[in-house]
Amino acid sequence: MRRRQRIETVLRMAALTLLIGLTVGPFLWLLSTSLKGAGENIYAFPPSLLPQQPTLGNYVKVFESQPFGTYLRNSVVVALIAVTANLLLASLAAYPLARMDFRGRGFVFGVLLATMMVPFQLLMIPVYELALALGLHNTTLGLVLPHACTAFGIFFMRQAFLSVPRALEEVALIEGVGRPRIWWFVMLPLVRPSLATLAVFSFVAVWGDFLWPLIITDDPAHFTLPLGVNRLASTFSMDWRLVAAGAVFSIIPILVVFTFSQRYFIEGAMKGAVKG
Repeated sequence: MRRRQRIETVLRMAALTLLIGLTVGPFLWLLSTSLKGAGENIYAFPPSLLPQQPTLGNYVKVFESQPFGTYLRNSVVVALIAVTANLLLASLAAYPLARMDFRGRGFVFGVLLATMMVPFQLLMIPVYELALALGLHNTTLGLVLPHACTAFGIFFMRQAFLSVPRALEEVALIEGVGRPRIWWFVMLPLVRPSLATLAVFSFVAVWGDFLWPLIITDDPAHFTLPLGVNRLASTFSMDWRLVAAGAVFSIIPILVVFTFSQRYFIEGAMKGAVKG
């Protein structure tokens, strides 16, 4: 039995090591490439993970050649507006689906789930036409539009609201509190971990979105970081050192957000997973 347990432990550790290598390895390779100088061959075989002479020159060149400060500001503004809108609108739409009885509630929820199976590529043309009709071309609100309220956000917040005991809501109803006040003062404070989890999901989706900003804007003054990194590739004829430096710079905010919200992220994800 001990020998069998040792074998199982070794196999688990090997599987975890392989998984870590597959997930962390590409980022380490990207970071290594961004720190390699012009005289170092990034295509050498066998490959070298550690730069021979690490340098930050690639990052300096990226900021000197492209307005990455503007790209960063645009991404931050779009992400903050989109995440805030998604948290408010998704939770507001999810509350009646979870706590209020009305005719057709199951049908509405089923249609909502069905929309999650439709890829954005099928919707981007009508969404683009809507954005043009509203005069949102080359605007911040135009970049926010597809992320303002998502079907996944509504589904996720519905699951979170279902985990709240009904007794708390019934007490507020007996006291004469209206539904909007119950949603704001009772329900939302009780599902803060789920809100934090949805905020992380929304932030990652908005921050890494490339297709929609590419469609809705053609003014470099409104470019986000993914478009800026893509512009690096064309400007320097695919100098992977500079592209890697720009990519690393664009990934850092995601790592920072996840680091500070990791506890709430895990707690909210588990809470949403156990209630159906």
